Amino acid sequence: MNPVVNKLWPELEWIVDPDLREKTARVWETALERSVLSAENLETIPFTLLIKDVQVSFMTHKRAVVHMAKVCGKQINHFFHNTLPVNMDVLIAGAILCDVGKLLEYDKKDGHVVQGSYGKYLRHPFSGVALAEQCGLPPAVCHIIAAHATEGDHVKRSVEAYIVHHVDFMTFLPFKERLEI
Repeated sequence: MNPVVNKLWPELEWIVDPDLREKTARVWETALERSVLSAENLETIPFTLLIKDVQVSFMTHKRAVVHMAKVCGKQINHFFHNTLPVNMDVLIAGAILCDVGKLLEYDKKDGHVVQGSYGKYLRHPFSGVALAEQCGLPPAVCHIIAAHATEGDHVKRSVEAYIVHHVDFMTFLPFKERLEI
């Protein structure tokens, strides 16, 4: 496994299936190869361009999504047993990959990260699925990438996709707008 990706994503070790773990890492390798951003940039750039002056880095947001998704998946398996099973490998791979397409969506201009022309044509759920498909990820993981953002509001989501979608928005919307008293 690529040492840069391994350092960026120690959570890859949570994926039990070695083939899925390797393919998930390969998606990040491919995205970093095609991106103007480096792994180091991901620790400092804002996690979204939709909120002015956001102080949370891309990787802080991503790690929060992955960690929270794992806890939610475990709790759903605990409380609902076989009635609402969560495939933890699929969930973790999907959470790790849901925003990988942003590496193609973003560009650099005058020392700032901006939405590039590629990102104006294709938002990250689309480019993320393309990267995942290129690396041989299963449809269950590609579905999470495709359905995690508002683009997924018009399809039925898997249990794993619902978890990633809600965790992602729980860690986005309060930064965008919240009641403050």
